[in-house]
Amino acid sequence: MQTFTDQSNNVWTVQITVATIKRVQALVGVNLLDVLDSKSHLLEKLSTDPILLCDVLFAICQQQAESANVSDEQFGQALAGDVIDHATTALLQELADFFPAAKRTVLKKALAKLRQVEEKALEIASAQLDSPELQQQLEHLLQPAKT
Repeated sequence: MQTFTDQSNNVWTVQITVATIKRVQALVGVNLLDVLDSKSHLLEKLSTDPILLCDVLFAICQQQAESANVSDEQFGQALAGDVIDHATTALLQELADFFPAAKRTVLKKALAKLRQVEEKALEIASAQLDSPELQQQLEHLLQPAKT
């Protein structure tokens, strides 16, 4: 089981079972088993869409939320910033651990590759923002037009 702590200091346990997968399917319309289907792009969607992530996590943690009297809205309000990263990691690690060994290995490789791609994209974006060429283009755009 994986855990994450939200901005309200609530600790949430992410546990994936068949019952959990059925509940997420019923409440959110997302079949977590599709994470193995590269055509579904579910792995990428869960990593990049915080709204989808929040909905899926709330469905997974629904019983805990009910016990703690935390509404769906309160749950979402406590997911921001680094909490989103921690919650995403908890969900994807737990989801990988749900599967038998062979599929788990493939999914963990896919997770590692996704992290590499995300890190590279951030490096490229940062380098582009730091480039002198961008600075020159911005300065050029800010200069008054000559008549």
